[in-house]
Amino acid sequence: MKIDKRIIPLAIGGLGIGTTEFTVMGLLPDIAKTLEITIPQAGHLISAYAMGVVIGAPLLIGYSVKYPPKKVLIAFMILFTLFNALSAIAPNYGTMLIIRFMSGLPHGAFFGVGTVVAAKMAGKGKEAFYISMMFTGLTVANLVMVPLVTYIGHVFHWRLYFAIVALIGVFALLFLKLWLPSIEANQNTHFMDELKFLKKKQSWLVLGITAIGFGGLFTWLSYITPLMTGISGVDSSQMAYVMVLAGAGMVVGNLAGGVISDKLGPEKTCALLIFLMMISLVGVFLLSEHQNIAFLLTFMCGALSMSIAAPINIMMMKAAPKSEMMAAAFMQAGFNIANAMGAFFGGIPLEYGLPFNYPSLVGVGMTFIGFVISVRYMYLYGSQTANEEEVVTEGVSCDK
Repeated sequence: MKIDKRIIPLAIGGLGIGTTEFTVMGLLPDIAKTLEITIPQAGHLISAYAMGVVIGAPLLIGYSVKYPPKKVLIAFMILFTLFNALSAIAPNYGTMLIIRFMSGLPHGAFFGVGTVVAAKMAGKGKEAFYISMMFTGLTVANLVMVPLVTYIGHVFHWRLYFAIVALIGVFALLFLKLWLPSIEANQNTHFMDELKFLKKKQSWLVLGITAIGFGGLFTWLSYITPLMTGISGVDSSQMAYVMVLAGAGMVVGNLAGGVISDKLGPEKTCALLIFLMMISLVGVFLLSEHQNIAFLLTFMCGALSMSIAAPINIMMMKAAPKSEMMAAAFMQAGFNIANAMGAFFGGIPLEYGLPFNYPSLVGVGMTFIGFVISVRYMYLYGSQTANEEEVVTEGVSCDK
């Protein structure tokens, strides 16, 4: 299938965002040493970034909906590039903490606007695939850039990691300017109008699926290193290859989720994928002591972790036909809440001295709740008319 070059700038932006979000986890000891802080304190840099995502997504979207999406995306990427460049030269912990919070502000907003732009460029029947193409940048970051930049940060200096991210941001800006088409701004909306979708039960069901159901998978991902080294018998020096395997699954799953969603519909696809997540986490809990099976489950869980991105975003845009960008921004906040919930609830069994396969058992419970919510959503809203499904591309001018 021929790749539409108009989607490439969004994918490059996703590459930069994915690289800055996930590489820091592998460089915490290096950062802590340079800034003369503890590793748990360095971990607060991750929390600061996530908080920036949650706060920045709705605020930046709310104040930019009246402007042309192309200009908005360029502005968000300028902020992203600037604050990552500043992260490379931050002199102390306090400054770094503030800058990482600021770096997170445009993250969700960029994906919020980008999700809607991708759907509008796609045309009817290809929306989920185009959204998955945008998120390909995020998955390639996990497959290639995170291991590579982590290695560079370890061998040379962690500040190079932020410099590389800023460079990716420069390339994203260039291609946004050159290849992203001009799209009409919505002049007939206001900040409070954009939030009206939160009054709908349909919107909260989608957010519930995201935060709880998707959060179940983060019980696995948050503790994958002690799981693989302590339960599966993988040498710690080989964990980079395990993460590459998970990243490869993310690339495959992301694209597969978009294709399947366009064929089956987002509601059925979401319910199916959440169910498969639950089964995979059962497998992690029961079978991780068998190393080869653990490798297979790593690939499967990686694939499922990204396969739901396109269909769940389509569902949210259908739930908020007059405020798609704000709704998509809230989805990014939902994914970050899922990250936090998965890590928190998954860690509870470990506090009681249980083995490292037990977080995935917590994940089984969370994905089961997500599956129940998704079935409920499908029952209530899965038979919407074709006219309702076309809202994501209705009334928009998009120059080819």
